[in-house]
Formats: sequence, C-alpha cells, structure tokens
Amino acid sequence: MPYIRLGDVIELKRGYDLPARQRQSGSVPIISSSGPSGRHDEAKVTGPGVVTGRYGTIGQVFFVEGDFWPLNTSLYVKDFKGHNPRFIFYFLQGIDWERFNDKSGVPGINRNHAHEAFVTIPPAGDHEAIAELLGALDDKSDLNRRMNETLEAMARAIFKDWFVDFGPTRAKADGRAPYLAPELWDLFPDALDQEGKPVGWTLASLSVLAEANPESWSKKNAPKEIVYVDLSNTKWGSIDATHHFLWRDAPSRAKRILRPGDTILGLVRPGNGSYAFIGTSGLTGSTGFAVLRPREPRYAELVFLSATAPENIERLANLADGAAYPAVRPEVVEATEVVVADNAVTASFSALVAPIIDRMERNKIESQTLARTRDLLLPRLMSGEIRLSQAEKLQEGAA
Repeated sequence: MPYIRLGDVIELKRGYDLPARQRQSGSVPIISSSGPSGRHDEAKVTGPGVVTGRYGTIGQVFFVEGDFWPLNTSLYVKDFKGHNPRFIFYFLQGIDWERFNDKSGVPGINRNHAHEAFVTIPPAGDHEAIAELLGALDDKSDLNRRMNETLEAMARAIFKDWFVDFGPTRAKADGRAPYLAPELWDLFPDALDQEGKPVGWTLASLSVLAEANPESWSKKNAPKEIVYVDLSNTKWGSIDATHHFLWRDAPSRAKRILRPGDTILGLVRPGNGSYAFIGTSGLTGSTGFAVLRPREPRYAELVFLSATAPENIERLANLADGAAYPAVRPEVVEATEVVVADNAVTASFSALVAPIIDRMERNKIESQTLARTRDLLLPRLMSGEIRLSQAEKLQEGAA
C-alpha cells in the first residue's frame, strides 16, 4: 500500500475548554483524553465522531455515536474527508501516537506533527467492510456489557428485597398478596422481630459466610506460571485483562489463589470498585484484594452481593485510611454486617441467582474472545497482511 500524509486522510482539531463549574446537567457526553468524562447540556461537535488524547493520556481512541463535547485535553476528527467515521476509529488505533509526543513531562501531541506523518491505509473500497466486520465484534461485546448490567441489576434487586428490605416478610405481615412462587413464599417468616428483621433470622458478620484470603502461593507450592489479576484491571464486577507470568518473573503481590465462586474486593481505594466474582479457575490475584471464599457453595452469590453492595463499597471507602494509598484491612471487609436467613431461604436464593451470575460470567468470557479476535484482525487488516475474506472467517468463528 502506498504512503499518504495523515493530514490527507483526516483533519484533527483540539477540543474545547469546559471547566467543571460551567458544566450543566444534560445528555451530551463529554470526552477527554481518557474517554467519557461526564455529561453536559450542550454539544460542540456533531456526531458520529472520533476522539483521541492530546494531553495527559495519549494513545487511546474513542468512537462517539451522537453529538458530543471534546475537552481541550483531546483531539477530535474535524474532517473525515469522505472516509467512514467508524473505519477511521479503527484506523487511528493502529497509529503510534507516542512518536508525536512533544512534551518532556506530561505526554502531549502536536497535531501539526501528526498531520505530516506518513501512513498506509487500505483501499477505499474496503473501508466500509472493515468497519462493519470489526464493528460487529465490538457491537456484540457492547450487547454483552449491557445485558450484564441488566442481569446484575436483577440479582441486586432480589438480594435487596430478600435480605435488606425483607419484602416478602413485610408483605406477609401487612396481609398483602404474595408476589413470589408459592414454594418460595412459604419459606419466609410471617413477621418481623423487635430488631426489624424476619423472625428467626440473625445479624452477623460476613466472616460467618466467607473466609478471607484462605490460600496463597509460596516458594514451596508455587506453579511454574500464573495468570495474574491486578486491581487496575478489575473494575465494577469485570476483570478487563489478565497477564501471564512465569513464577520467577511475577509481581511480588501475585500471591492469592483464586477459585470459582470466590469474590475479590480491592483493599486499596475500595471506592474505586475493584471487585469481581471469580467464574473461572487458574487465576492468581494480587495481595491488594481481599479474597472471600464462601464457607459453603450456596453462600457464593450471597457473599458477592453482600460484599459489593453499593452501601458497603461506600462504607469501606469511608473507613479507608492512609494519605498516599487509602486502604482497609481484610478484617474490615470480613466485618461487613449481613443478615443470615435459614438454610432453606439461603439455598433458594442461590438457586435463583446462580444462573444469573453464571450467564454474566459466560458473557464476559465471550466478550474477551471477541476482543482478542478484534485485536488480532485490526492491525492485519490495516496493513493488508490478511484479506477481508480471511478475516470474515475468523470473525465468524469468534461470534
């Protein structure tokens, strides 16, 4: 493929200032160098659009479907020069933005230097097909993400109704009609006790249901290699990336043995939401996690939803101490207050919620496969190393 100036493919423009004090509540996404950074009531650019970092965080590229406001830390594509916007989104991901860094301290890009860079680009007739192929992989991943948001909301709603609001018991006490299947409805007590919880249920700490950090690797039992999960790649229920290491090269914090059914919760800056449910075997976690292993299999879902409830994440964030790295100890996580029902209710809750969490885990695995396929295809399509027909076969296999 012949070389062409990047400035002949697109025109980049610096984003616009928008101090936090001037932002108004609205539906327009604000895009910074690191991605979506809030919303505003006014747009500066008509979508669809493509944005990359200008200052601070560079190298990431973002696609915006609708109108948006690009911040002054970003560069956005002012003129696509007739090219498919989504194709340009993928095309720009293949550019080494670091070579345009003209700042000695904080990374920054000079757009004029970027415009003069020579790049190769696939034939124009392939642009739409490439965008459609790679976009299908991303669209399926996004569908999985949105499905998981709905599934998690369902699981948390059931947890809150049964173990926080005590909905079935309150309905019985008030003489209201049943809203659960009869075999479930009959399991709940008919009244609340003097403490306001269902009669016969007990107030306890999470340590009754789970053990913290039960297994760790040492020089004596360490495997030859590990698949490592770190706090930085674990956000709000999702492990976005793992890293393979030989044991001798692994980070010193790579010690916690993780097993399916465990819940991991970040101890450092717990308000950042570095938590996840472990659905696959063979993972090793950072010592920066509290690893909560259910004492019985039927406690797994209850432990996850109790430990990671929004109210508990807020509690842990408020209890974190330390100026540089605010953190809590595993004992503070174990002290999370929970209401323990009888075995029949707990087992029924697990039977109801386990399929929801299992589907979420399967969606995550599928999305990881889709992302790997996209990352494999993108540079090869842009360089012409593989043809569209070959890429389509690989895409079909991933989907």
